[in-house]
Amino acid sequence: MTGRIRNRALAAKVMDAAAAADLIDSGDNVGMSGFTGAGYPKDVPGALAKRVATAGERGEPMKVGLWTGASTAPELDGALAEVEGIEMRLPYQSDSVTRAKINDGRMDYTDIHLSHVAQRVWQGVFGSLDVAVVEVSGITEDGKLVPSSSIGNNKTWLDQADRVILEVNSWQSEHLEGMHDVYYGTALPPHRTPVPITRPEDRIGVPYLECPADKVIAVVPTEAPDRNSAFTPVDETSRRIAGHVLDFFDLEVLAGRLPVELLPLQSGVGNVANAVLAGLREGPFDGMTAYTEVIQDGMLDLIESGKLRMASATAFSLSSSAVDRFNGRAADFRDRILLRPQEISNHPEVVRRLGCLAMNGIVEADMYGNINSTHLMGSRIQNGIGGSGDFARNAYVSIFVTPSVAKGGAVSAIVPMVSHVDHTEHDVDVIVTEQGLADLRGLSPRRRAELIIERCAHPDFRPMLRDYLERATASAYGKHTPHLLGESLSWHQRFIDTGTMHA
Repeated sequence: MTGRIRNRALAAKVMDAAAAADLIDSGDNVGMSGFTGAGYPKDVPGALAKRVATAGERGEPMKVGLWTGASTAPELDGALAEVEGIEMRLPYQSDSVTRAKINDGRMDYTDIHLSHVAQRVWQGVFGSLDVAVVEVSGITEDGKLVPSSSIGNNKTWLDQADRVILEVNSWQSEHLEGMHDVYYGTALPPHRTPVPITRPEDRIGVPYLECPADKVIAVVPTEAPDRNSAFTPVDETSRRIAGHVLDFFDLEVLAGRLPVELLPLQSGVGNVANAVLAGLREGPFDGMTAYTEVIQDGMLDLIESGKLRMASATAFSLSSSAVDRFNGRAADFRDRILLRPQEISNHPEVVRRLGCLAMNGIVEADMYGNINSTHLMGSRIQNGIGGSGDFARNAYVSIFVTPSVAKGGAVSAIVPMVSHVDHTEHDVDVIVTEQGLADLRGLSPRRRAELIIERCAHPDFRPMLRDYLERATASAYGKHTPHLLGESLSWHQRFIDTGTMHA
């Protein structure tokens, strides 16, 4: 056989997306590939959405459980959500249609730490996995699967699913082959052994995914690009936040708490994260490494500049220009990038051992250092916790970054009490806004509050925060973490009622 499907037995199972979608039943739990818009199936989800819509027109509602690695794309999440085709979604999403259905109570959603998904599926707590729909970039002569631009939970889907549909995407670079490290040594307690990674570049698995040929019920050839993640140019706010983070790293090196090449970087996705990475490209640190979830534009720039010698992740999240650069030089990146299953890229044991420097964005922080990274005004889900908890809880230094205000200055990112807690004060070392940086390590709650207000809060909200802290300290039930419980969430209620947190 020639081309991307080089195995004769699997080539005999080639069919179009509509025929493959007909093999998925209503009520099935379906594990689909995809992580931050990379490596998701391109054709079968759309064909399934059309089938769901047709069934609905006949008065025969059809829904499936949809499990992925992380966020996907409108042609997967959005298409199925639009036709009411999703019963339960997990573990992370960023699609506007899906988000609206969840917040309207029309779709169930389970938000879960990304490193925990594979374990929960092996435990069976979500029920059985009926079908896996996984994009690969090729199939070898002996039936091994060349992973695509993300691995995510694909190993688990292929292991656990009763039936497997493969999409073989010839748009993906053929030079992805050899860039992956798929570890087959995980197990549930009491049979677990240590994950043997001591450096980001350590290879502990094999370059391919494995799946018995008799489980594969369809092979669908495709040729379509990943969803590109457009990043806006670095603005002054992001630049100032990045400057504070880089100054912090400088001081940590001078204090002897970090080596001159830093420790492995973990960076969440977004414009602020890219600004930090851009600053590192111009900064004094050489020989850096990354042990993270996602390789985005700024990290690719660092690799090309020679500043970053190695990056380990589970997926890409690149703009269109960065995709073109990567695909044009994929063979050159093969020794500088490793893609792993997300249960390994986010593994708490490995994160703790390597001493990662975790940098993640937030919705809001309170003056004691608790973090909300998922909900608007306490009840409206935005995307999900993703992998931020995997890294924050286990990082050598856990850093959270955010602009100090949102909604044109109507909302403060620093509030008396967060309206939803994703990361407690115990997992938060540093908070950074464009106003400044608060190093919270070793401080009591009241000292943290004073520092966060003075260093991180926007000047327009500082007087209100100071006033609240002063009155809470004087009359709270306890003085360790002073709060006025009847008032602590009043800023959020004021925004809901009036459109601003300003009194």
